[in-house]
Amino acid sequence: MERGFSDRLHALRAAKGLSQRAVAADLHISQALLSHYENGAREPGLQFVCRACDYYGVSADYLLGRTDQPTLPTEQIERLRLAVRAMQSTAEQAAHALSSLTGDSEP
Repeated sequence: MERGFSDRLHALRAAKGLSQRAVAADLHISQALLSHYENGAREPGLQFVCRACDYYGVSADYLLGRTDQPTLPTEQIERLRLAVRAMQSTAEQAAHALSSLTGDSEP
């Protein structure tokens, strides 16, 4: 995990064979600003990091150099989905229980 944000940003663009000008236009920034991000002269804000992650289809941890896995493993994504569904079900049950205690017709 030696590679940081600027290296990863550059490598992702280069791997797709895209020019700085094209990527900058797609990400709604100037080519000069993208160049500064790629060479480490400037640090981006959170909004740009999120757009870049979506654009390249990678996680923020990968783009920021915190992991060498570009995306979460499929098994981990499925476990997260199941956990979210369980939380939604619990929230719905709690809302229903609350509405029956308070006499509300809708949770």
